[in-house]
Amino acid sequence: MSRSSAGIFADDHDGFGRPPKRTRPRTKDRPDYSALPEGRVLTIDRGRYRCLVGDIDVTAAKARALGRKSVIVGDVVRLDGDVSGASGTLARIAEVEPRSTVLRRTADDDDPFERPIVANADQLVIVTALADPEPRMGMIDRILVAGYDAGLEPILCLTKADLASPTDLIEAYEPLGVPCFILQPTASVAPLLECLTGHVSVFIGHSGVGKSTLVNALIPSADRRIGKVNDVTGKGRHTSTSAVALPLPGRVGWVIDTPGVRSFGLKHVDPDHVIAAFTDLEDIAQDCPRGCTHLARESECALDEAVADGRLSPARLASFRRMDVSRTDW
Repeated sequence: MSRSSAGIFADDHDGFGRPPKRTRPRTKDRPDYSALPEGRVLTIDRGRYRCLVGDIDVTAAKARALGRKSVIVGDVVRLDGDVSGASGTLARIAEVEPRSTVLRRTADDDDPFERPIVANADQLVIVTALADPEPRMGMIDRILVAGYDAGLEPILCLTKADLASPTDLIEAYEPLGVPCFILQPTASVAPLLECLTGHVSVFIGHSGVGKSTLVNALIPSADRRIGKVNDVTGKGRHTSTSAVALPLPGRVGWVIDTPGVRSFGLKHVDPDHVIAAFTDLEDIAQDCPRGCTHLARESECALDEAVADGRLSPARLASFRRMDVSRTDW
């Protein structure tokens, strides 16, 4: 408290009100963090972010100004403070670099809240077992839709090929041009590793399909936990509890392993983004009437006309329409 000229006590905080008119406003220029060291977010655990800065593992907290969910695995960030990686040190994530891609999902189709999974991936590896548990084509379709919406190139990995034939799934996805790898327990993963080289690839799959086993085969030092499928429910148990970015041997690429999923909502998906992933279909769809959704129930869809005159394969159109984001029977 202080005494005013009138002898009346006044609160000191009264002097910290809004600035008077005609005073110079506070600058709108944002701080420049471009000179700070750059790192990639590898994993997140209870408010701590493990980042790779060059060859150094750095633990960091997030600047409060960035917001609660502003940093996800795969992000490239600028780090302030101690980036030595020494025990007990803590850096600060000051800025997140613009993302090239973001893979998202919602908990279910009526959930309005998007959940970003990983940033800056360019390939989406969908891992599914041919048996134990049985493949769920609806789940594969949903993940494909989310991948196309995010601008990722999809790859299909079919595990446990010693237990069942991959023919049906190959026939279902071959018309879409999705590369497919058939994996048996003793088979070499070299062809898949070659496909991952030079890319940032996010692995997505239902629990129990052998995703962690596959990651361990690709990256022997990963030591990802491996679970078993429940004999009663036929469902896998979550062994990965959070996403983690792992460098391929020789740093020739990155794999981002994610926890097993049992649902994949598509509330956030724009159908126009999905057809945009198929340049041949998008070109033909330019001749569709306004408002055409390109689904089977449309009466004047140009895609049907292209099938009728031989410009488009019926199998390709059928495979595309199977991924209809408005479907409720997945």
